[in-house]
Amino acid sequence: MEDHQKVEMQNKARVEVLYKALLGQGTMDNVAKLLASDLEWWFHGPPHCHHMMKVLTGETDHTKGFRFEPRRVTAVGDCTIAEGWEGKAYWVHVWTLKNGLITQFREYFNTWLVVRDLRPPRWEDSKDSMTLWQSQPRDLYHRSLPGLVLTI
Repeated sequence: MEDHQKVEMQNKARVEVLYKALLGQGTMDNVAKLLASDLEWWFHGPPHCHHMMKVLTGETDHTKGFRFEPRRVTAVGDCTIAEGWEGKAYWVHVWTLKNGLITQFREYFNTWLVVRDLRPPRWEDSKDSMTLWQSQPRDLYHRSLPGLVLTI
């Protein structure tokens, strides 16, 4: 296994530990150990949907209220992407890790997200390889979601 694949697996495992703690299978101390003290935060969605910020800052009890239970967690380079649903809300989280510590967090609510690699493709790569990840909301055909492209 190559080093970058090993790092991706470790990053994915760390993010999965974070979600398990948020679901009551761990403590907020476990979560705090995963986050950089100067965590960079970016949010896209309705203002009333800052659920993760409220949980991570202690404003809301992590075992009550909005439940972040990912349906899918995928590692892409330094980023780990999770998506899930709570009621009618569809969410995507993009966690950036450096040396095993979460340094950046991007949160998207009710937004279709496509993650693309904008580096010039190698000659053996196909054009499709530029899309690294895309949302798979369960009710895509029942409603319209605004779309964003995240480039890495």
